Amino acid sequence: MKNIQLVHIASVSFIVSAVVFAGGYFLLQHKNLLPVVQTEPVLSETATIDTPPTNTTVPDIVEQVIPAVVSISISADVPVFEQYYEDFWSPFGDFFGNGFGFQVPRQRQIGTERQEIGGGTGFFVSADGYLITNKHVVDQEGVEYTAVTQDGETYNVEVVAKDPSLDVAILKIDADTDFPFLAFAETENIRLGETVVAIGNALAEFPNSVSVGVVSGLSRDIIAGDGFRFRESLEGLIQTDAAINRGNSGGPLLNLNGEVIGVNVAMAGGSENIGFALPSDVVRSVYESVAEHGEIVRPFLGVRYLQITEEIAERNNLDIDYGVLIVRGETRGDLAVIPGSPADKAGLTENDIILEIDGQKLDGSKSLAALLRTYGVGDKITLKVLQDGDEKDVEVELEKAKND
Repeated sequence: MKNIQLVHIASVSFIVSAVVFAGGYFLLQHKNLLPVVQTEPVLSETATIDTPPTNTTVPDIVEQVIPAVVSISISADVPVFEQYYEDFWSPFGDFFGNGFGFQVPRQRQIGTERQEIGGGTGFFVSADGYLITNKHVVDQEGVEYTAVTQDGETYNVEVVAKDPSLDVAILKIDADTDFPFLAFAETENIRLGETVVAIGNALAEFPNSVSVGVVSGLSRDIIAGDGFRFRESLEGLIQTDAAINRGNSGGPLLNLNGEVIGVNVAMAGGSENIGFALPSDVVRSVYESVAEHGEIVRPFLGVRYLQITEEIAERNNLDIDYGVLIVRGETRGDLAVIPGSPADKAGLTENDIILEIDGQKLDGSKSLAALLRTYGVGDKITLKVLQDGDEKDVEVELEKAKND
């Protein structure tokens, strides 16, 4: 199994290794390939960074877009120790009966000092100071986050929202200035083999580092983690061979029009330049929700589920080998159907199998969660459900999910 890690940088007691994400995540596991969701572009008409013509060179593109890319610095108060020596007198004497003493080295804390303990990357998506980065870059408690622009200006940043299901965070800088910002590309136009540019705070030491490569793959599904306890499933990612190093997390992956096609999020450990980026359409939808509502607004069904595979179907003597089985979580409190949720109101129960959403089979090519993200709060969907051996259609009205 390939090791994929998140790739932001963290230090000492805040260590986060790199697996799938470009701040400190690594790829832990491949999953199935998924189609890339297609949406309409935004911001391109009002972006303060001009879209360069298609014959523009990479240096021209970098020169135009790099003012909109920032380095995210993570600082915290860390203990400061000093070494001292403690006298120790031995009761044992020498041959003449005289005692002797020696010194033992000791350490004691003499206070704390603010130090930079890690870093990642972000980029502006609006003139009034909204920034995008990865959630894992800004997911530590008791630390301070600052953004450093290409010209060396430093700003305090507020973490406005962190997506509970995607590795995306929205930051905000309050300053009396208009910031240059980047436009999003149309995901449907991404092509295998097209040239891309990645910009990031490599190793949290080398800001505005530029790497160039191609789109190596589309619709990659992976499980990523920090090499310790944290892991998450990410779907529909863009694979690239542009160098994605630790510290690059949250930085833009750009096409040759200078538009954002993805947000760098992870790398495969032990590989030769296998990196991954969240596609711009899902990232853009998170930002638009925050810009409009002040929070991430996402539809909610209210079930825990297990994707049915051929192996699961065979082991449990099921008549079907697709769909999702509504099941309890790992603890007694993790109910299969959340009380009062849309699923509960529609009469769904534990051990029901959801076969389709609006005629689309849940065959594992796309997860239930990913499909639900394509709907809005208040939308009515029709589920084909296998309940007590009988198939039936159930209409469900999606409600707003709680962001906790």
